[in-house]
Amino acid sequence: MELVDKIKSLAGRIERQKGGVLTEEACKNAFVMPFLSALGYDVFNPEIVIPEFTADVGTKKGEKVDYAININGKLSILVECKGCGTNLAQAHMSQLFRYFSVTDARFAILTNGIEYWFYSDLDAPNKMDQRPFFKFNIVEHRPNEICELEKFSSDAFDVGTILSTASNLKYSSALKAEFMKEIQNPSEEFIRMLVARVFDGRFTAKIKDDFTPLVATAIHDSILDLLSVKLTNALEATTGTPNVLSRAAPTPSAPPSSVSALEIETDIETTEEELEGFYIVKAIVRSVVKPDRIFLRDAKSYCAILLDDNNRKPLIRLHFNSKSIKYISLFKEKTEDKIKIDTIDDIYLYSEQLRETAQSYNLENAKIPA
Repeated sequence: MELVDKIKSLAGRIERQKGGVLTEEACKNAFVMPFLSALGYDVFNPEIVIPEFTADVGTKKGEKVDYAININGKLSILVECKGCGTNLAQAHMSQLFRYFSVTDARFAILTNGIEYWFYSDLDAPNKMDQRPFFKFNIVEHRPNEICELEKFSSDAFDVGTILSTASNLKYSSALKAEFMKEIQNPSEEFIRMLVARVFDGRFTAKIKDDFTPLVATAIHDSILDLLSVKLTNALEATTGTPNVLSRAAPTPSAPPSSVSALEIETDIETTEEELEGFYIVKAIVRSVVKPDRIFLRDAKSYCAILLDDNNRKPLIRLHFNSKSIKYISLFKEKTEDKIKIDTIDDIYLYSEQLRETAQSYNLENAKIPA
């Protein structure tokens, strides 16, 4: 089984069991050991995975780190475990720092069974960095992060290969985290920088209050536009037919002085997966209805794909808000059927039903487009 499949299986188990994993020991047995096993380490061989590893550090005697991993006979990775749900940013890990400096291990992992933070000594030799160079979340991760994780598998482990990209990974991750903060809650510094480029007046408290929601909305819309272009280009490359995402025209912004009167739904976010699902549905039903009649309308609990932007003509609803489980709702004679899917591509399995639904709305109107 490939690493991606093992991680997916473990993620499903974590979602089911995390509510009952209440102690650090339970977390190690239920989540951490299966994770190490997924990476190819024999967790039942104490010569490879050493539990309760002890190394006296100065006046500190008998302190233990939860696991030490030997790779090709050399101590290579130290693992410190915390309870499930522990905030790793606030976790006490002085033992991990001390052990790192007195062993030959080049890598250390801090984990709560769901998140895994990877450390090395990029800033100063033989001294564990304060900041991890790689963070991996089993239940919330991107495909490219599996590629990084695979470097730590027993078959692929190579210190030089990992360190060659670790520094860039460390700072690019930090930059992405800072950028995400600005997207979710733009700082005054960021707002001031952007306003200075579009507004000639003085940056006062009133101007800050007026522009703050405008900046937040502009960021949100810009990201959606970028995703739309990316997915449109991808679909055109596959089908050879130009496609345009149908989106409602934005309401012109009021002048800065009346921004406070705007009502902006910041808690509704159209994700990349929902946009991809929209394009799949559009490609499926284009044989029975014109593509420009297909609309996407997002809501808090689901993302609806409609014919003629009409709530009475739903083609499908995408329930993708859960990180681990996805559902779609299909419609037949006004009856909704909710179905669990494993991947977005599973929508193709219901192509015929989607076309039948679209066709049924055409028959209601007694008009089938040529």
